[in-house]
Amino acid sequence: MISLLPCLLLAGISFSAAGLDSARADVAFADTYARYQLPGMAVGIIEDGKVVYSRTAGETVAGSGENINADTLFKIASNSKAMTAGVLARLVDAGKLKWNDPVTKYLPQFRMHDPWVTQQMQVRGLLIHNSGLGLGAGDLMLWPEPNHFTRKDIIAGLAHLKPTHSFRSHYAYDNLLYVVAGEVAAAAAGEPYEVLVKRELFQPLGMNRCQVGEWTRAKVGNVAQPHMRTPAGNRVIRQDGDVVPNITSMAAGGIRCSLNDMLTWVGMWLAPDRQPAWLSAEQRKAVWTPHMPMPVTQRMREWDNSHFSAYGYGWRLSDVDGEWKVAHTGSLAGMYSSVILLPDRKVGIVILTNGEGDEARVVLGQVLAKHYTAPEQSVSVAHYAESLAREKAAEKEKRAIADTSARKAAKLDEFQRWLGRYKDPWFGEVSLCAESGKIRFHAPRSPMLTGTVIQVGSRWLVDWDEVSVDAEPWLDFVAVESSQPVRLKLSHVDPDADFSYDYADLDFTRVGDCR
Repeated sequence: MISLLPCLLLAGISFSAAGLDSARADVAFADTYARYQLPGMAVGIIEDGKVVYSRTAGETVAGSGENINADTLFKIASNSKAMTAGVLARLVDAGKLKWNDPVTKYLPQFRMHDPWVTQQMQVRGLLIHNSGLGLGAGDLMLWPEPNHFTRKDIIAGLAHLKPTHSFRSHYAYDNLLYVVAGEVAAAAAGEPYEVLVKRELFQPLGMNRCQVGEWTRAKVGNVAQPHMRTPAGNRVIRQDGDVVPNITSMAAGGIRCSLNDMLTWVGMWLAPDRQPAWLSAEQRKAVWTPHMPMPVTQRMREWDNSHFSAYGYGWRLSDVDGEWKVAHTGSLAGMYSSVILLPDRKVGIVILTNGEGDEARVVLGQVLAKHYTAPEQSVSVAHYAESLAREKAAEKEKRAIADTSARKAAKLDEFQRWLGRYKDPWFGEVSLCAESGKIRFHAPRSPMLTGTVIQVGSRWLVDWDEVSVDAEPWLDFVAVESSQPVRLKLSHVDPDADFSYDYADLDFTRVGDCR
């Protein structure tokens, strides 16, 4: 077993000018935690194989008195993608697959919308977000959780998702193909994905707290729960039951790890010469090679003087202040994570939160990275927080968000002609039916998508019952001829809603009356 996590250095030790100023890190940690009113946060930094900073705050469940520590489990969300890519790279090293193998070699049932793309899709293509699918296409088969979609459903559903761009021509972040990648790994190795991750990753690296597949919450213990911020404070959402299920999204974003485990993971990547090697030098290079160009945003230019941005296998690659940066983020409802590596400095930063920590991870990660890449700037959390606020305000001015304040329950007599059951080729059946004087929307395969139809002017939207499902859709009906079935399309009320609510990919046809 490779032991990568050394004892923590004592707090307050001074480091070299090139290293961390722990006092500044403490200030940034405290400022972030307070500014964003987080229920809990865990932050760690590794330099040259040594953990030089580890700090936690808050509770696993707000108000519970159970404090977060460096062994608390967090959902790492899309930071799972690098682990999936790493497992595939291990299989390449073992001669069990090749990056340029066709996906159909391992999954004969795999189909994309275009038969030619099906034939041309390689294993590597599952990892680099250039399939031609739109941003987050088909994500409603993964989230909101829990739902009843399986990995077989996802593979079958891909054929019905129409591309928005030519194959390999455009970067658009994707989750479904990482689920497929997990199934390719399983087929190549002859073991379920969750067994592979434990055997190829957790066990050899000593990441003993990480969890994947089905597990028992009480037996594992010390598990952070997701929260949303309300006027009354942080509130738990989508709380784990006694048994955490083997979720469909594992390979794309379903792994949980502690801060200590994530520092072990980061430490392995920052120590390419450590023996025994977890990956060959060839596969390390493959994983961190730019395979798909990504846009360099205005923020990257202004904050980091960045000149390039690209996607590797499960990692984002860019430059910051003239230095190489390898990073990724993870986002789920009430759980946000960030991993930032500066490989030439052998520096790694890990940020985990169990609240609405999107902006928190951005500003804290930026301040901590600048300790290394531009220490003379002495930037603060407030500096970046205010910059984000200005950016959001400018974006809001550009986008017209409909005013839905004059909403009222839809009237049955006005909605009568649209009642019924509707079916989409990949999402399945939904119903719009009268219940106790209201018109209710139900998605049997995704039970959290249940709500009441509301009228706003001449339009209808769905007000979801579950408050954490925070992206309301417009309902737009199309009835061309009386002989043709009614079609139903959904679209975002708020254009800034999370892209994983991929309403635009849905195309429902009325299939029958309410039962």
